[in-house]
Amino acid sequence: MPRSKSSSNSRKKEKKLYRLSKGYWAGHRNIKKIAKETVVKAFKHAFNDRHDKKQNFRSLWILRINAACRQHDISYNRFISGLKKAGVGLNRKVLADIAVKDPEGFKSIVLMAKSQVTSVATN
Repeated sequence: MPRSKSSSNSRKKEKKLYRLSKGYWAGHRNIKKIAKETVVKAFKHAFNDRHDKKQNFRSLWILRINAACRQHDISYNRFISGLKKAGVGLNRKVLADIAVKDPEGFKSIVLMAKSQVTSVATN
């Protein structure tokens, strides 16, 4: 039985690598060793940046909620604490959206949170 070589598979892998490295600069595009290093590094950055994106959006939402809360004379942490005590299950993404698009609706949510915070403070 003749020996099977993997030239067709390795060529397929090489073509895939060059396809992934398309658009890179100079040898990062067409020198196999450098292209592989660049593609692997790009995948690592893409993986990490997907996680960082989630963190960045959460901080943006908190920033927007805090700014809207300050307009109604309540701090962010008291607002969130009041919402939890009131049993309101809105997440930060939704709260930030309401704060930007519907200030009157947000005001009613703030009043609900304030009532919970003040009732606890008086007890």
